Amino acid sequence: MTRVPSRAEALDLMHEYTGNENLRKHMYAVEAAMRAYAAKYGEDADLWGVTGLIHDFDYEKFPNDALSPTEEHPSSGVAILRENGWPEEILHAVMAHAEHTGVEPETLMARTLRAVDELTGFVTACALVRPTGISDLRAKSVKKKLKDRSFAAAVNREEIRSYPEAIGEDMTEHIDFVIEAMRGIADTLELQGHA
Repeated sequence: MTRVPSRAEALDLMHEYTGNENLRKHMYAVEAAMRAYAAKYGEDADLWGVTGLIHDFDYEKFPNDALSPTEEHPSSGVAILRENGWPEEILHAVMAHAEHTGVEPETLMARTLRAVDELTGFVTACALVRPTGISDLRAKSVKKKLKDRSFAAAVNREEIRSYPEAIGEDMTEHIDFVIEAMRGIADTLELQGHA
């Protein structure tokens, strides 16, 4: 039986490497979505949760750089996790969540991480421009914002549109599911709104 690192271990690493509060919130959002999907699929919520929580922990210190692809996110982070004895299934999911690595997501956990990663960031952007925050956000509003190329322009819309199918989910239901998972930690994410 593989030892699943604790949430405390994941948080320690995340806090050690990530000072940016918005990046930390992103990892909390991905953790919430991963835990929710693990429960839906009857998988290990702790395993999926720490995978979501740790997936971008190296991003701030090792940003993507085409000039030195071996010393970038997530390769550098995976090397650190490997040194610390983290299980291969987590290492695989973290490597596979970034398309530029060329690592295909071979497990349901890895495919789910891809499916929720960009979406959580976009949902956050949608919630931040609403007076009511995430409290009454629905997939319909998110999909409308996806069509506006100038809104959250850095978000990869193709990933958001194509990845739900990889986990057998309808896009609208997937968006609502992720919103609901994030709504559960709205205070942590500071997405309560100001209405």
